[in-house]
Amino acid sequence: MSASLESLVNLAQKQGASDLHLEAGLPAALRVRGSLRTTGDPLPAKELSAIAQELIGAEHWPRFLEQRSFDFSKVIASVRCRLNILQTARGVGLAIRLLSSFQATVEKLNLHPDLKKIVASTNGLVLVSGPTGSGKSSTLAALIQEINLTEARHILTIESPIEYTFRPRRAFIRQREVGRDTPSFEQALLDALREDPDVLMVGEMRDPETMRLTLNAAETGHLVLATVHSGTCAEAVQRVASAFASEVQNHVCAQLADCLVAVICQRLRFRPDLNMRVPECEILRPNHPVKAFIRNRDFFKIPQALETGAEHGMWTFDRYQKWLAKRTDWHVAGQGEEPPDSETPEAAGAAVLPPLPARSPAGTDPAPKSAVAAPRSAAKSASPIEIEPVEGGLDELIKKLT
Repeated sequence: MSASLESLVNLAQKQGASDLHLEAGLPAALRVRGSLRTTGDPLPAKELSAIAQELIGAEHWPRFLEQRSFDFSKVIASVRCRLNILQTARGVGLAIRLLSSFQATVEKLNLHPDLKKIVASTNGLVLVSGPTGSGKSSTLAALIQEINLTEARHILTIESPIEYTFRPRRAFIRQREVGRDTPSFEQALLDALREDPDVLMVGEMRDPETMRLTLNAAETGHLVLATVHSGTCAEAVQRVASAFASEVQNHVCAQLADCLVAVICQRLRFRPDLNMRVPECEILRPNHPVKAFIRNRDFFKIPQALETGAEHGMWTFDRYQKWLAKRTDWHVAGQGEEPPDSETPEAAGAAVLPPLPARSPAGTDPAPKSAVAAPRSAAKSASPIEIEPVEGGLDELIKKLT
């Protein structure tokens, strides 16, 4: 790994940056508390190109040259990062998201405890929305972790790339990375219907086909959690509906009205008194008026339902801000932090980079191995279901569990 890249990631972590941007001919840029600041001297194009080739590897470099971009996750300088390497007018650039070093939970993210009630449902669709960089992935991870800690359900995640890795506690968790473990979101969702999941997590609904399969999964007895980009709950629902052709939108809106469990829209706001950013949420729950508005495509009426829906568990941004103003028990990252209750694919020996876009050959899936390998000591102290690969195959596993 390039020493200069490691030093820049270290600097970004020390300054509390969420993102690090590297561009040929420009100094490195850090996003700290939502604002960009530059540091150091301009970066040579040749150096960035060499870093990109080292990160991607010779096997996958032709894919980058063809697509002019490459997404993956990797541990750099002991920091788990989500990377996008891209071709720009100046040369090769890198956009690096620094992921949290702690296991996301509702408490640690300073979210309202009402969010725990949302994942108590056994089926339906939960949408987590917000603009880019608003913490959607962290909130999604916190909801998955809430299920993991409280219920023995089979959780299957489909991500591009995997940002948080989970260690099973009460739940049985499988994580699949698009491009490495499955060729596409669509194929992974089709596969999921034959894999007996209780909970599905879809990292992002990017196209109508993914949205269609996600809605179908939510209608067929699964709890599905997914993210979309939007500024409000009403926009999130409208965005899903408007992704489809006009002749099928009535059917899609009927599906949404029937299977929607909740929409969470969030944004991050810097609190000078706490010296950190905290999430502000708008939460939509589908009571009878909301279902009617969605079914009739009257999305403009949803804000009115949010204003009057407090007794149904709904939150407007304004009400949520008032709750935040009264809150006193804040969790500050790094203060009395326990070791993260997760492991990286690298630590478990799983592949880090996705293969070329061709279908993966039949064989073992590295992601489940990384997700289920848990230390025995931790398992005994927390009394979870202990799930570990054992020699001897299924017979030995059954003997061990019984």
